[in-house]
Amino acid sequence: MTQMSGPGAGGLGKPSRAVSAVMAVLFGIWLMFSVGVNWAGASPEIFTLLCGSTALILEGQIWRLFTAPLLHDPGGIGHIFSVLLGLYFLTPSLEAQWGPKKLLQFLTGSALFAYLCQLVLVLLLPASVGHKLVGAYWFGAIPMLEAIAIAFALNFKGQTVRLMFVLPVSSNGLVYFVIGISVLMVITTSVTPAGLLAPFGGIAAGFLFGAPSPSPLRRLALRLKKSRLEKEASRLQADRTARVARSGLSVIKGGRDDVENDRGPDGRWMN
Repeated sequence: MTQMSGPGAGGLGKPSRAVSAVMAVLFGIWLMFSVGVNWAGASPEIFTLLCGSTALILEGQIWRLFTAPLLHDPGGIGHIFSVLLGLYFLTPSLEAQWGPKKLLQFLTGSALFAYLCQLVLVLLLPASVGHKLVGAYWFGAIPMLEAIAIAFALNFKGQTVRLMFVLPVSSNGLVYFVIGISVLMVITTSVTPAGLLAPFGGIAAGFLFGAPSPSPLRRLALRLKKSRLEKEASRLQADRTARVARSGLSVIKGGRDDVENDRGPDGRWMN
């Protein structure tokens, strides 16, 4: 749980339509599965059908990568409650700076990026290590929340976040806190719905996509574009030089700045 204070802090305010819509969708999906599984006799297999699964995604069930961030533990309230609080306190400030469109793109992109990173890391790690860090099924928006925390810290330096409404933490401290907690979770192999590698993907997404403009990813794109334009300019200059050489023509200096040297090869004055 966080509260923002410091220069420019917005305090507690009403979430915008975009933030409210995201919170409503996540809560509505959680409530539907909670009621369905716990009271209506729905099969838990319906829930797991939408969860992320490295093995099943590799078999072609790609939709799991997109639906996994939308699901939260139907057997408890802590999982969804943490996500809703994080969205409530951190995203309005980002939306005020970015606008709703960019915020929604960031939320979606960071969630997908985090789980995609986890999937790739599981494939690269030894099977014994991968199984210890990531369960057969993974789900939840906690990795997205870590991306939000990093983006908030990068965009609002100098502000203070009060964890649990009590502990004051600077923007840099928030970055260290998020990374530190993720590392400690790996050390203790604590079981989490999202898996222990996805949070690091969320952290990376926060740095890559959430940094003030131009973000690292944007700077990389600009450098690549500059390099491409320079190569194109060099190629055009080389083509021009080759065409001039093939034509057999030459450039004769002209002008009236130097009267003594203002004659052509035949001795005539040049206009």
